[in-house]
Amino acid sequence: MEVIEAIKNQISENDILLYMKGTPQFPQCGFSSRTVEAVMSCGHKFAYVNILEHPEIRSELPKYANWPTFPQLWVKGELVGGCDIVTEMAQSGELQGLLDGAAATKEA
Repeated sequence: MEVIEAIKNQISENDILLYMKGTPQFPQCGFSSRTVEAVMSCGHKFAYVNILEHPEIRSELPKYANWPTFPQLWVKGELVGGCDIVTEMAQSGELQGLLDGAAATKEA
């Protein structure tokens, strides 16, 4: 139960949060690499959790999110999706708008 509470806290305390394998500077899988590239291209600060360093989060988050894979992008407490969804949103411009909105509410 502590792990779920930690996950809930991470999600609620960070407007833009990426659960990924590795770090933004050193992604540890291609899906995480493509996702972090899409998020970084939007130009906003974001938090991340390296699930390789947190096996308990890696184990519990898919059940909590009802999303089986990583990476997972969360914005304003809502799961956006994984690599395919995030990269498609980046290509269409939708990701920029979503992250602009999340960042604007934090700055206000």
